[in-house]
Amino acid sequence: MNFIIRIATSGDYKYTDDIIDEMAISAENRGTGISRRTPEYIKEKMNAGLAVIAINPDNDEWAGFCCIEVWQHEKFVANSGLIVAPKYRGMGISKEIKIKLFELCRTKFPHARIFSLTTSPVVMGINKTLGYVTVPYSDILNDPLFLTGCNSWVNYVDLMKDRHLSSLYIAMVSDPVGELVETGTLLTTGVAVGF
Repeated sequence: MNFIIRIATSGDYKYTDDIIDEMAISAENRGTGISRRTPEYIKEKMNAGLAVIAINPDNDEWAGFCCIEVWQHEKFVANSGLIVAPKYRGMGISKEIKIKLFELCRTKFPHARIFSLTTSPVVMGINKTLGYVTVPYSDILNDPLFLTGCNSWVNYVDLMKDRHLSSLYIAMVSDPVGELVETGTLLTTGVAVGF
């Protein structure tokens, strides 16, 4: 099946409730405890050109979705809320969405570090093929810029009040500026992550 993978627009508002519901169900099933997105949040990302959607052209159903978070004057970005509709899982859609998001991030924010926080082995594998490296999760939670500058992140409050979530996630980064040392730790402060 050939899916259309593209930047979401206001024409995709009709999928908002289904996307939100599936994100919530998936988070509950994985036990991640992440916050439920609001319709306003999803629509804002669509309006800003900061979301990618997969559409089945045969029936106009949404098949997958993910958006981008941006922090610190476009120095840090993260893919947030990657979800594939259950009936379309296992078809490579998440990989195609991640590739499109990566290209979008590199086009809109060419010097930004792209962060990914995931519990999914599939997403980890996709990230590695895109050049992400694993960084210590503890560095992220102890980074002053993360703690003070990322409180607009949709899952910030939940993560800060329930630190056991950290054991569920792998933190990864793609750094075009080349400020990562070979061990995968950060040379400078300034880390932002997203789900």
